[in-house]
Amino acid sequence: MSRIAPISLDTATDATRPVLEGVQKKIGFLPNLFTTLAKAPVALDTYLQASALLGKTSLSAKEKEAVYLATSQVNGCDYCLTAHSLFASKAGLSALEIGEARHGRLNAFAALARELTETRGHLSDEQIAIARAAGIDDKKIIEVIALVAVQTLTNYLNNVALTDIDFPAI
Repeated sequence: MSRIAPISLDTATDATRPVLEGVQKKIGFLPNLFTTLAKAPVALDTYLQASALLGKTSLSAKEKEAVYLATSQVNGCDYCLTAHSLFASKAGLSALEIGEARHGRLNAFAALARELTETRGHLSDEQIAIARAAGIDDKKIIEVIALVAVQTLTNYLNNVALTDIDFPAI
C-alpha cells in the first residue's frame, strides 16, 4: 500500500491535468509515478523537463536504460526496476542483458552508473580512467551523472512513497 496516495485525473489541478494527460497519451497509461509526483506539481514539472532534455544526450537508448537500471538497483527501487526493465526490453535489451545492466556489468555505462550511485559521486581517478578507456569521454561522463541524478529522484520518491507498481513484470 502506497504511503503517498497518487492523485487521479479527476482530482488533478487545471495546470497538472493536461500534463498528466500528455504522459498518459505518450506512455499509453498513466503510471503511478507521475500521479504521485503530481502531488507536488513543481516536482512533476522538474522531472518531466529534465527527462525531456536528457532524451537528447549522446547516449543510445540501450546505454540510457543500462544507466537507469544500474542506478535503480543500487537505490533499491523496485518500481523503477520494473518500469525500466520494460523500457529496456523495448530498446532491444534481452532479459540477460537487463540483469547484467542492473548489476553494472552490461557495459561501461552501467558500471559507471553503479559506481556513481554507490559512491555518491566520489569516484577515484582509477574509476574515471577505466570509464575513459572504455570510450566514455568527459561529455558522456557528465551526461551519465545527469541521468543518475534524475533517476535517483524517482528512485527516492518511489522508495519513500512505496508507489504501487503498475508496470508488467518482465
